Amino acid sequence: MTRIAILSDTHGYIDDKLFYYLESCDEVWHAGDIGDLDIVDRLKAKIKSRIVYGNIDNHILRVSVPEVLVFNCESVKVLIIHIAGKMGSYSPEVRKLIAEHKPGILVCGHSHILKVGFDKKYQLLYINPGAYGVHGFHSIRTLIRFIIDGKDIKNMEVIEIPRNTNLTL
Repeated sequence: MTRIAILSDTHGYIDDKLFYYLESCDEVWHAGDIGDLDIVDRLKAKIKSRIVYGNIDNHILRVSVPEVLVFNCESVKVLIIHIAGKMGSYSPEVRKLIAEHKPGILVCGHSHILKVGFDKKYQLLYINPGAYGVHGFHSIRTLIRFIIDGKDIKNMEVIEIPRNTNLTL
């Protein structure tokens, strides 16, 4: 059993509240637009981290983390990329990656819009955790937590934090 948190679009911002939500997790997955190498370092110092870069990330981040990750978590193949497109309407690059790797989960970011759904056409769970950072049009910062137990994906929860709240615990 692996407990996972997913976030995206931090844009150079994380706070102590995030680490409170990560305490119960085994891994964190960051779907790009990190914004600062310090965020990668802080996450990796606390928890096993799987991180891809996004379109706003500079050359330092792009040599520090990959653009695409494909890996197995328990018995589920996972594909993480920052820009995938809308659920079911993926970019040609992402369609090629899906065809090649046949993931059970596709994680992406970029839109700042939280969306989770099962894509019947591609037989995968689409997860966009929205945005955790404070830059962008979103008014609620979001992240997702769930469990992978063998092939089972369960206990998914959305955590919402008002954008202007910087709580320390």
